[in-house]
Amino acid sequence: MRKIVFLIAFIGFTFAGNSQQTITATIAHDGLQREYILYVPVSYTGSNPVPLVFNFHGYNSNATEQMWYGDFRPIADTAGFIIVHPNGLLDATGTTHFNVGWGGSTIDDVGFTSALLDSISADYNINADRVYSTGMSNGGFMSYQLACQLSDKIAAIASVTGSMSPATYNACNPQHPTPVLEIHGTADGTVAYNGSNFSRPIIDVLDYWINFNNSNTTPSVINIPDINTSDGSTVENLIYYGGDNDVTVEHFKITGGGHTWSGSAFGGAGTNYDIDASVEVWKFFSKYDINGLIGGPTLIESSEFNDEISIYPNPVGNKVSIQCMSSKAMPYELYSVHGRLILKGVNDLSSREIDLSSLPQNVYILKIGSHSFKVFKL
Repeated sequence: MRKIVFLIAFIGFTFAGNSQQTITATIAHDGLQREYILYVPVSYTGSNPVPLVFNFHGYNSNATEQMWYGDFRPIADTAGFIIVHPNGLLDATGTTHFNVGWGGSTIDDVGFTSALLDSISADYNINADRVYSTGMSNGGFMSYQLACQLSDKIAAIASVTGSMSPATYNACNPQHPTPVLEIHGTADGTVAYNGSNFSRPIIDVLDYWINFNNSNTTPSVINIPDINTSDGSTVENLIYYGGDNDVTVEHFKITGGGHTWSGSAFGGAGTNYDIDASVEVWKFFSKYDINGLIGGPTLIESSEFNDEISIYPNPVGNKVSIQCMSSKAMPYELYSVHGRLILKGVNDLSSREIDLSSLPQNVYILKIGSHSFKVFKL
């Protein structure tokens, strides 16, 4: 909602390497010229389809400010996705915005987003199953709007200090189980954590998507280490597992946090530095495509007893135990959801546990013999 004011001395600055591209361009939509900034990482060759992330700015901000404030470019350089930063138009008060049902705006921002996606997809090799939306404040509201009204093209969304407007909430019509991440401070003085006349309470927003996705109503709660004790805030990560297509609803609740982008170099007062919102958003997006958890539907639920093997607990804190009726030694392998081998060994009668204490919180794939299990590491 608020405008983020800072001086950028390097507007024309390009990152290390000569092949990254920052392109300012326009498309015509609904009789209007719409502006956007596209960031294409050095790794892009066009030979393979890549994810696309929409990064929407806040109320009274713009695409350039959001590109720096909620910065995904260093992440895109290594993870290989393209970022688009749309520019909002002026509302009746002369303020840049995205239309999420406030103030009588008639701008068709959902149609603009769809047209922009089609335009970028015509010029670049975009993976249509891996299109995501995030944003700050009004940009977070806009991401919920897309999850409700353009869900056939949006795989997952993340909102930072945003919420659902009453109009979005009441007319929401998603077409598939949708992974949703909300990062929000309890001391947000602009988009109140407990709601206002233009925004639903955060708990209502989470409950909507928990119910829609058929997720567990009781979350797993992770207390994020308070690595910066001077920022005046602490963080809990609430994860609602069990959704259809293995999607989750997640919430970083920043107790004492304000209306800011966590971890931003331009954050200012009220900014939490125990997490980096850009990192957490991409970690969340990277697990999903439009069909749900990547690789999820082919895996065995750990709660099911499969032949002679089951595992517990799940989610797991430090060690996962294996229950097996066989006395034979069995090899095991642990993979990331992207297929990278992380651990391997042999499970025998003397050791029916696997130590995962050194691994970060995430979803992993545990293969024991011929059986595969999803493991949720806390």
